[in-house]
Amino acid sequence: MDASKRSYAPVNFQDKLSRFSDQWQPRVIAEINEYQVKIVRIEGDFVWHDHPETDEAFIVLDGTLRIDFRDGSVTVGPGEMYVVPKGVEHKPFAQGEVKMLLIEPRGILNTGHEGGERTAENDIWV
Repeated sequence: MDASKRSYAPVNFQDKLSRFSDQWQPRVIAEINEYQVKIVRIEGDFVWHDHPETDEAFIVLDGTLRIDFRDGSVTVGPGEMYVVPKGVEHKPFAQGEVKMLLIEPRGILNTGHEGGERTAENDIWV
């Protein structure tokens, strides 16, 4: 980043969340080397998928997230984080709206290689 355009303001999660209401459409709020920090709203069921090339971090800000695996599940609440290891098939689910952060390498599709209508466009900043 050009030093003359550097911002010394913190990223406010609530402000970023207030700028969009659509669900299952992650928005980039920061980059750290080749990794993107994304903010997203979700509700309902997602698709079974995996990411063979990378781990995926889920950090819940508000609501309760359940991540299903073929052999069990984990529940993640506000202020908690769970990392799905690379190559592990999983399916996020939210009974009510969940607001969370995702941390993953730039260019990773939210549906892995499964595709479909839930696949979000990458690199949309908010």
